[in-house]
Amino acid sequence: MITLTEENYIKAIYHLSNNGTENVNTNAIAEAMSTKASSATDMIKKLSEKNYADYKKYQGVTLTEKGKRVAVNIIRKHRLWEVFLVEKLNFTWDEVHEVAEHLEHIKSDKLIDELDAFLEHPTHDPHGDPIPDKDGNFQHIDKIVLAKANIGVAYKCVGVDDTSTAFLQYLDSNGIALGTMITVMHKEPYDNSVKIQLKDSEIVVSQSVAKNLYLKKI
Repeated sequence: MITLTEENYIKAIYHLSNNGTENVNTNAIAEAMSTKASSATDMIKKLSEKNYADYKKYQGVTLTEKGKRVAVNIIRKHRLWEVFLVEKLNFTWDEVHEVAEHLEHIKSDKLIDELDAFLEHPTHDPHGDPIPDKDGNFQHIDKIVLAKANIGVAYKCVGVDDTSTAFLQYLDSNGIALGTMITVMHKEPYDNSVKIQLKDSEIVVSQSVAKNLYLKKI
């Protein structure tokens, strides 16, 4: 039986490894898990013994196919629960991540399949991230960050890279949400801030915001 801590490590390695495609060093894993490098190494060795990870000293860690399946399943559960919390229980998008962090460890496959059907098989969570289907397939969309958007072109907000409460509340306070239409008016070379046109207003956002907001050309 896989433990909650092992699942958290597997998910962290998956995200750090660019969705399971790259090696990750133990220091990065330790930082992500807020623990010592020695503790992270001990856990990585356990995951390797269970064939969830492939660990080579001084070369880093990769997930095995078994590990990737576990990671994708955890992500599927997490994002489905986020949809449920927003659509059915009236949570806001800045409230759901921490709750879903607990719900993602529920082991019942039947519950998650029924939840998926109940929600009519959503393809993206409230933050715009793709939800893998039962077979682990993601539906990807072409998107760019605001910082790389072209001036004078109309875009639609389709996601965020930063899901922290502070960032999402900042977007709420400025009338930016998934589906919001955004046109880039000006990019300031001095500090890389960006002036954008919303439906009823123009605002200037910082470089940090521009790097964390995903857009799709319309």
